[in-house]
Amino acid sequence: VVAIDVSLEDYMQHYAEDFCEWVEGVVVKMSPVDERHDGLNYYLRQLLAAFFELRPIGVVRMQPFVMRLPAFPNRRREPDLMVILHTNPHELKATYMDGPADIVIEIVSEESVNRDHGEKFKEYEQGGVPEYWIADPLHREARFYRLNAEGLYQRQSEDADGYYRTPALPGLLIHVPTFWQSEFPGPLATAQAVAKMLEDEG
Repeated sequence: VVAIDVSLEDYMQHYAEDFCEWVEGVVVKMSPVDERHDGLNYYLRQLLAAFFELRPIGVVRMQPFVMRLPAFPNRRREPDLMVILHTNPHELKATYMDGPADIVIEIVSEESVNRDHGEKFKEYEQGGVPEYWIADPLHREARFYRLNAEGLYQRQSEDADGYYRTPALPGLLIHVPTFWQSEFPGPLATAQAVAKMLEDEG
């Protein structure tokens, strides 16, 4: 906890850019990430950026970009990554997403296990985030959730080869075993892989 009794205006002006979240007036500093977390974050960002360059249907934003959920007016989260499609009815502003992103991605660290799987899970579900991905390098487990017709998260499965597909990003294959490799593909290899995916899709 960095500060208490902080107004939203003070948070956005003084704390948001420093990787802090705002929960009921309390400013909480996110723990520094380790090499594994940072590498996976960078890889996923490159993967999504390459996809949107070839298929410009949205954008990707990363922490410390803020998301405001109308269902939780006294909270501001900074997901590791957010996918915001151009069809999203909410407004993407200069420093924050004013409404639920289409996909929120959190990469689990030792101190964030309960928060990512518990507190944030409930917020994103009740706040109307259509998809929530949780990547856990500690346990080599990825969980993909989509809101169902009842507004509840339903876990989705990868295929037999470890690929996850989402209708939000048509043609993109998320190869989950790559998340746990000792080294991640570089930007060029990632861009080439995405180009081939979309070419093969037709």
